[in-house]
Amino acid sequence: MINKQRPIESGFDGTTTAMQALAGKDLHGMTAIVTGGYSGIGLEAVRVLAAAGAQVIVPARDPLKAERNLDGIAGVEWGNLDLLDSASIDCFARNFLVSGRALHLLINSAGIMATPLQRNGKGVEAQFATNHLGHFQLTARLWPALCEADGARVVSVSSLGHRLSPIHFEDPQFERRPYDKWAAYGQSKTANALFAVALDQRGKAHGVRAFSVHPGEILTDLVRYLDRDDLALIGALDDSGNIRPAKHYKRPEQGAATMLWCGVSPLLEGMGGLYCEDCEVAVLSQDDTKRSGVRAWAIDPEQAERLWALSAQLSGVTL
Repeated sequence: MINKQRPIESGFDGTTTAMQALAGKDLHGMTAIVTGGYSGIGLEAVRVLAAAGAQVIVPARDPLKAERNLDGIAGVEWGNLDLLDSASIDCFARNFLVSGRALHLLINSAGIMATPLQRNGKGVEAQFATNHLGHFQLTARLWPALCEADGARVVSVSSLGHRLSPIHFEDPQFERRPYDKWAAYGQSKTANALFAVALDQRGKAHGVRAFSVHPGEILTDLVRYLDRDDLALIGALDDSGNIRPAKHYKRPEQGAATMLWCGVSPLLEGMGGLYCEDCEVAVLSQDDTKRSGVRAWAIDPEQAERLWALSAQLSGVTL
């Protein structure tokens, strides 16, 4: 495998904000969908996209929260979507396609982390189903609109957590092995990265390019299931056992930056299937002492194709 995971000297870094990543771009005429776009870094991405002139649609599992958080942001609409419910995904996508709009940018940002064992209606473990499989189905259903854009991008939000686990193809749904919430989370984040690899291979002939991103370490609603042992595991506690100060983490406006950079930067023209962080193409790394870089298993084309086949089987859909 040729290693394309090499920095491209973007001029940005981990302190770059979403607004700076757009570099004053005028996005009038662009239509974007941002899952998870009514909280955390997703909401920040929506704010900045809309401020730049994009029309933004936010799929929402919690309509009341979406309406409250998106209130007053011009150029934004929301629609019902539950990533654990395949019928809900189909309905959302169908409604968008009926509108006749091309889709220029799809940011798959919604997710859950380290949850107790749950399964969707098809028996798929909930973290894998929400973080990856629901987005796989949504992207497939929106494919005609992505192709129509003649230059669309899909951004799959992965995480440093991909290091916790590759895809365990022999038992991805924890049917025979004991459930481990962190292994399940890591597997789902690896899936996010591999999805971008496989999607980019299929999309580039149609002008659709895909990227995965690690947004950075940010304390958001994702930590709602975590106890102190969990917080220690992810490095959220200092040597005294206290939660690290805010300056240790990225702010939401910094966390949203790489998503938007991958979505609009001209520096990435003609590229795809890459894992990015800090508004830059990440390096391939196996160094556990560094909290950066991407593991080989998360960008391996053969693993990506194997995941694609599994995802098509579990969801019953493909492009």
